[in-house]
Amino acid sequence: METLDYNSFAEKCIEDLKTLQNKFQKEYDLNWYENWFYSQTTGLLTLSTGDKELSFKYFEAGSFSEKSNTWKWSWDNNHVPDNIKERTKLIKEFGQKSNFPKLTNGYFQSDEYEAWEFTAIAAKLANGIGAYRPVSDGQLQIFLVITEFVDNKTAQNIKDKYVECSAHEYRRRAFICSHLNQVTKVGFEEAFETFENMELSDEDDFQAWCNECENVRQKEGEWNDNSMAFANIKVVCEQCYFEIKELNTGHR
Repeated sequence: METLDYNSFAEKCIEDLKTLQNKFQKEYDLNWYENWFYSQTTGLLTLSTGDKELSFKYFEAGSFSEKSNTWKWSWDNNHVPDNIKERTKLIKEFGQKSNFPKLTNGYFQSDEYEAWEFTAIAAKLANGIGAYRPVSDGQLQIFLVITEFVDNKTAQNIKDKYVECSAHEYRRRAFICSHLNQVTKVGFEEAFETFENMELSDEDDFQAWCNECENVRQKEGEWNDNSMAFANIKVVCEQCYFEIKELNTGHR
């Protein structure tokens, strides 16, 4: 079996990324957009000019520091959420199988060319459609691999599933009755069994209510105008939801 040579493989990935980028730029006219914003919470990169927006799903390959001339794979970065770095585990696994230390060491001395090289490898292994490099604070370059285009309606639906919380910043939304709180135990009923960071379908949300609301719901026979009025549903963030659940049930 022929041994894969890292340098040859990396060069091929760079050439493939150049082809991808030309197609990506041409298809979406990226240079027309004046602003960019990427969210580690939603996993969306959004480009905009005025009220015109263009959105993509992405994952973070890693980051290059101009200050220390170092590369850090996102799978080795505790500050990057799991949903944003999950696919980079493929790169590490591939590096282990191929005996490529640059794909298995999480943090090391490097340069900007290699950073693009690593991004090209990530795009190749994860079937990306392109790459994007936002620059943070002028010294830290973040390298994103774009995985798919998201139409504006779908992008808005994704964004709508998140709320800004004064205690926990930007998190997935959850619905609870107005009687649930973070101080008093009032019981905890759920629409379905939940745990932190669980995957939800597009139709599902975290939903919970107290014992009194459950009594009213059972008396009414269903969620109707009367039981809903008694519950007086409010929106909280996912983190608040599980803190309330832990208070009432002792587990998250």
